[in-house]
Amino acid sequence: MNKSIRITGVWVAVVLTVATIGVGLWIWLRPAPGSAPKVSHFPVKGLDLSAHNGDVDFDKVRLAGYEFVYLKSSEGTGFKDSRFERNAAAARKAGLKVGAYHFFRFDSPAYMQALNLIHTVRMQQLDLPLVIDIEQWTNPTGHSADSVLHHAAQMAKFLEGQGHKVMFYTNKRGQARWVRRELKKYPLWLCSLTNLDNPEVCAIWQHSHTGKVDGIKGNVDLNVFCGTRDQWSFWLQQQKQQQ
Repeated sequence: MNKSIRITGVWVAVVLTVATIGVGLWIWLRPAPGSAPKVSHFPVKGLDLSAHNGDVDFDKVRLAGYEFVYLKSSEGTGFKDSRFERNAAAARKAGLKVGAYHFFRFDSPAYMQALNLIHTVRMQQLDLPLVIDIEQWTNPTGHSADSVLHHAAQMAKFLEGQGHKVMFYTNKRGQARWVRRELKKYPLWLCSLTNLDNPEVCAIWQHSHTGKVDGIKGNVDLNVFCGTRDQWSFWLQQQKQQQ
């Protein structure tokens, strides 16, 4: 065997060894499937609730370190959450910042949905922007992404015309389908049960559907504000509602 062949063989061995080590490290260091999102560096924690969560002791929730809560207020053109008013009053009394979200129906007029939301929250002092929850779950199929986007934008514009701040909630699939063009200008509340590559794209991150919180029976959705505590204070000032 000549010298050049021996050198080539050595280099091939080196490359294969490095590649093997690299693959091993990638397997060892990569996040495990279903591993918990890394949310600990976001200090402001919150929840979202609806009537399905039953009776809630908001004083215990506040003592557990949670600072804000989004409450389901309405859905479509006529549904109102049966616990919204009492939950909003109790949460504010306990010292939590309160917001309301509306589940958007693909098969209902945007204008009528906006009226239902406004009518439901009209007696409450809210600290956070009104949220339009836009997702495929429980909605009928057959509505194009452009159609859903158009009607959701109509609802948002009507709410803004009434003096309200608006934010959209969706998951990663919904973000890809609907958060574009008209909706990009609004703050985003994003559901992702895995780590976010760019948490700065959203204002609030819903990172779990199976949280356990003192004062609430069963599982609860957990959220964080995607920023520092100073940024939270500034954001609250910017999102004040005109009720």
